[in-house]
Amino acid sequence: MASPLERGIYLASRSPRRRELLSQIGVRFHLLLFRDRPGEGPDVQEISMPGEKPDLYVERLARAKAAAGWRRMQQRNLPQAPVLAADTTVALDGKIFEKPVDRKQAQDMIEALSGRSHEVLTAVALKHDEWVESALSRSEVRFKKLSAKDIEQYVATGEGDDKAGAYAIQGRAARFVIELRGSYSGVMGLPLYETSELLEKLAQRR
Repeated sequence: MASPLERGIYLASRSPRRRELLSQIGVRFHLLLFRDRPGEGPDVQEISMPGEKPDLYVERLARAKAAAGWRRMQQRNLPQAPVLAADTTVALDGKIFEKPVDRKQAQDMIEALSGRSHEVLTAVALKHDEWVESALSRSEVRFKKLSAKDIEQYVATGEGDDKAGAYAIQGRAARFVIELRGSYSGVMGLPLYETSELLEKLAQRR
């Protein structure tokens, strides 16, 4: 029987960083983008539930995105292949820092992270037919103490506008990082170890 990965996979993500990371480890993939449809909301609502823990939140979203991607593949009558999805969030003292809604919220987030350690959680999910598995990457990042000018200038670049925690470690925010414990690729948005493990697990299924 042919491997489920014979045709490659679909990546259900708009993130260019996730594309780069998959290419880095030689995974063949096709983009499966969710199209905005008039009068319809997003396929997956990226909103935490009251009292939801950050690790459960990101894993729920990653699995929901993989399931939504699988439905889209079927609706479009695309050739069947596994669907990979991921979600990243930043957590400080148990509070979830989602993507900022505006620059003011982005500034508030960076101010909260300044001079402290926070968690970056990325969940990755892989779906094929009824089979679905997910894995979680947990990293700790410590920022230096930032001045008001540091924060203002960084937020003004717009780099963190669509990023969990309002920053991108692979961009200008790298100069804020004193220490990182965990997965650099996980902080970027796709933990390569966990992703490889899921792909290997699926490849072994016959």
